[in-house]
Amino acid sequence: MRARLRLSIIIVAAAATLAACASAPPPPPPGPTGPTGAVLRDWRSIITSTDRDRYNRRQAAWTLALQQARRQPGSGDLAGLGDLIDPAAALPGVIPPVGDYRCRTVKLGSQGGEAGLGYVVYDWFACRIDQTPNGLKFSKLTGSQRPGGLLFPDSRDHMVMLGSVALADEPPANSYGQRPERDLVAVLERIGARRWRLVIPWPQNESNLDLIELVPVG
Repeated sequence: MRARLRLSIIIVAAAATLAACASAPPPPPPGPTGPTGAVLRDWRSIITSTDRDRYNRRQAAWTLALQQARRQPGSGDLAGLGDLIDPAAALPGVIPPVGDYRCRTVKLGSQGGEAGLGYVVYDWFACRIDQTPNGLKFSKLTGSQRPGGLLFPDSRDHMVMLGSVALADEPPANSYGQRPERDLVAVLERIGARRWRLVIPWPQNESNLDLIELVPVG
């Protein structure tokens, strides 16, 4: 009798264990890994609510900025920028090579409305992309406004950058979320065989959309 009772208890316990395993959700898939094999953080867990709003409204930034750029006077050759100012120009295979780049900033639209310049095309500066334990990092090395930040994998045709801006003689920007007035969110896209762009919607000052064109050196 006792043997049958013990057998019944074992069968009930095994059935309960199988039911719990069947109902448990599968473990989440691992995130992307860095050069050391460490799992990289998801940008969605880091981004501030303000920058999440900027990111979600980036198409509206494109629309307004291009409308202003095309009807208001500006500085530089807007017509010669080609795919750089085409919102639909992104190509698959976005991950950029590590190394030195030539880069230039294009500001589209004006936060001052009709009174401001519709666009400004700046000269070329020095930039770099480095491999770090936390993933790829973009840095603009010269100029009075020097954005920098980490690039997070997101899809085949874009990465998300969370960063900040160094001004004038300040040291390189290397933090995010500590100075909200300097924070930025950007989307990195490949737009040619050796051509990338950073799209910065609703920047803190001046324009409604900033573009940074990147071309590898050499």
